[in-house]
Amino acid sequence: MRPSLLAAILALGMDISSASAVAPNSFSVGTEAFSRGDFANAFKSYREAVQQGHVEAHTQLGLLYEKGMGVPQDYKEAARWYRVAADKGSAIAQNYLGLMYEDGVGVQQDAKEAAKWYRLSAELGYSAAQINLGVALMNGLGLQQDKAEAIRWYLRAAEQNDGNGQYNLALAYARGYGVLQDYKEAMKWYRLAAENGHASAQNNLGTLYLMGRGVSPNRIVAYAFFHLSATNDPTRENKAAANRNGLAATMSEQDIASAKMLSRELGKPGNLLKTLDAITPLRAPE
Repeated sequence: MRPSLLAAILALGMDISSASAVAPNSFSVGTEAFSRGDFANAFKSYREAVQQGHVEAHTQLGLLYEKGMGVPQDYKEAARWYRVAADKGSAIAQNYLGLMYEDGVGVQQDAKEAAKWYRLSAELGYSAAQINLGVALMNGLGLQQDKAEAIRWYLRAAEQNDGNGQYNLALAYARGYGVLQDYKEAMKWYRLAAENGHASAQNNLGTLYLMGRGVSPNRIVAYAFFHLSATNDPTRENKAAANRNGLAATMSEQDIASAKMLSRELGKPGNLLKTLDAITPLRAPE
């Protein structure tokens, strides 16, 4: 999953000193302009930073062209700027270029080329690319299927506290993809992803608590997670609301009230894991 544009911009802004000592001011000005929605001035500042040799400014120009922010949307131009930055060693640009090849946006669709750029970025430690490479390996997209290697890349992303990496790793353990099925291990990684606000992980935790897989069954906690997930992601694709409503039909009003109160506690920043540890210790491995 691609990080938000602002998150990517700010992440790059943190690396100004290491990326280029030549043009930190222009890049900083561009980042500040982007963060306040002034895309025209962000584009202008990034162009200045490019002329002064700032590698990551190329990536940011690609983002602006891809999304049509401050300039007319132009996927081919976006891919061109990403490639320049990718060739200069930008892990973020390499991942973005991989995404364009995977989707066939601005370039000819090419799964093998996508996997190539994901691997280059992943080897530089970029967690989003590690996940994308893991997905490619898990499904044999553009390279030979290797589920064990996919798990290793998911783990590397998860250990960087990437919620998507934690979710993918948990899902693999829950379903036995590339590893022996292990609900306790799935629970461990779903918990971490849920703490990071991953709505699908929160929904899946609800299912594990409802079914008693990897943890003692607890309908109140299950409802709390379904409710939290549905609140964080109310889209139709998220089944948490349906799961919550179906469970509610079997619960007392008092238990539902308790579950909603628990859901509010779980949703407080930094509160999920310590709240769970206080009420539901993990079961022995199954």
